[in-house]
Amino acid sequence: MTQLSPVPVRIVFDGGSLGNPGRGYGSYQIAVGESEPRIVRLQFGARITNNEAEYLALIHALEDAAATLKAENLDPQAARVEVFGDSQLVLKQTTGEWKARMPHLQALRDRARSLVDAFGSVALTWQPRIHSVRVLGH
Repeated sequence: MTQLSPVPVRIVFDGGSLGNPGRGYGSYQIAVGESEPRIVRLQFGARITNNEAEYLALIHALEDAAATLKAENLDPQAARVEVFGDSQLVLKQTTGEWKARMPHLQALRDRARSLVDAFGSVALTWQPRIHSVRVLGH
């Protein structure tokens, strides 16, 4: 896997639940390299909190990015990933700026961190919810 310049990856993610906990859902938009952005919609089950849904959407998006890069014979360590989301909790816990105190969120945070570590560089950026809604439609 040889490449001359970093491959840009752009992700916008969001998650929520109908009830809290309730029926969990999420979505993300992903663009790898010069590909057209695509949106993926997810359903997580009946007893999911908003925070769990946010984490699960991020985890699925990062897994998708890694799999897409590998399928195109590109090294994830050479990727420059930009992630945008409206959950300060998920973003700041993933970067380590905030602690995750609840065990079920610690496990999700650890999974998100391990995926982040698979890439060369990752910027996790908070954006107002209106921007996520504009991109994802919910």
